[in-house]
Amino acid sequence: MYICRMKTKVLIVEDDAAFGAMLRAWFERNGYQTALCTTIAAAKQELTKNRYHLLLSDLRLPDSDGIMLLQWVREQHMATPVIIMTGYAEVQSAVAAIKLGAEDYLEKPIVPDVLKEKIENALAKHKGMVTPHVMQEKKEASQIVLGHSAIARQVYDHITRVAPTKMSVLILGESGTGKEYAAKMIHNHSPRKNKPFIAVDCGSLSKELAPSELFGHIKGSFTSAIDNKTGVFELANGGTVLLDEVGNLLYEVQAQLLRTLQEQKVRPVGSAKDIPIDVRIVAATNEDLESAIAEGRFREDLYHRLHEFSLFIPPLRNRENDISLFAHEFLREANDELARNIQGFSHQTITLLEKHHWSGNLRELRNVVRRAVLFAKGDHIVLDDLPLLSEPKSQDFTLYPGNEKGQIEAALHKARGNKTLAAQLLKIDRKTLYNKMHVYGIK
Repeated sequence: MYICRMKTKVLIVEDDAAFGAMLRAWFERNGYQTALCTTIAAAKQELTKNRYHLLLSDLRLPDSDGIMLLQWVREQHMATPVIIMTGYAEVQSAVAAIKLGAEDYLEKPIVPDVLKEKIENALAKHKGMVTPHVMQEKKEASQIVLGHSAIARQVYDHITRVAPTKMSVLILGESGTGKEYAAKMIHNHSPRKNKPFIAVDCGSLSKELAPSELFGHIKGSFTSAIDNKTGVFELANGGTVLLDEVGNLLYEVQAQLLRTLQEQKVRPVGSAKDIPIDVRIVAATNEDLESAIAEGRFREDLYHRLHEFSLFIPPLRNRENDISLFAHEFLREANDELARNIQGFSHQTITLLEKHHWSGNLRELRNVVRRAVLFAKGDHIVLDDLPLLSEPKSQDFTLYPGNEKGQIEAALHKARGNKTLAAQLLKIDRKTLYNKMHVYGIK
């Protein structure tokens, strides 16, 4: 049984009128019933009069803050799940809200895919139903544009080969290359495709929050544990967990994670009993984990547990033949999202897109296309609609005799010290890169 969105009521508490209206429009486009309040006093009145399935509240409000509203909801013994919205600088306050019983938190600016996932997980957990996110992933998988370049075909061949196995997969690649899409494809081509797929942002897990978030906790296990909480691994039982940006996982949490992966058991915080689980692990990172191991920031035993199979997602600049294909797909998405009817790109525009360096990869291309669709004056996107792409293409990193040291240093800088990615930029293998770094004394 799946949640019927048409019967799901969401109360939004946000004092920024424009942002609140945008959120409300998004919810209603996605089939939810909504109400919008701009103060805590108004929200209390609304919650007293009507039953809501979810409360989405900003942390900072004119007459108090979202944590005070959360405490009031719990004092009234309302079972409504609460998600707190917060700015980047207020993440610690959001963590405090979690400890006080908030279901989750969202950082502004809100990413629609993340919003959708967290809302559906919260609703599913509180209704005791299977999350519709699983069904949605199956639909999204058929809509992913795969690309037709040789390097893209190789990536998809590796995905289809490893997906049916039980092997853990480590996905490497620069930020924005589509590592999460690759993880979803692995899940959707596996025998687990009808079970949950849950992505965890390892960088957002603090030392205090991680055990509860990953493994769950029981009521009364710590001061603010006012109810039982089911952890990510138990929620994903039978399915797949994506450990996104796993290189950012705190060292103290890595030992707990390793035990879970080795024994396929979790022990909720405060419990004396282990819960058996069956999950497939996919990890993703843009960091050189071998360097992190050498620096004492990442456990070698955990690395080998995650690295049963590795998959490298190439940067967009190495997939020039795919750029037009992706641009047209992002154009279709933007037309739907922004209620526009832009027909396509001029020939000169496509040429410019193909020559751009795309340091932000697919994420940058998607944002550029969305902005162009929003501001385009005609029915096609022309050069004047892309003012931010006037800069020349970045330097080629191909090694030339007499200038190897400079090219290697430039590639390492571009890859932010990630030697695997630097070797890819230089079109050499990693062993050759290490040898040349030793010859030139590059640290």
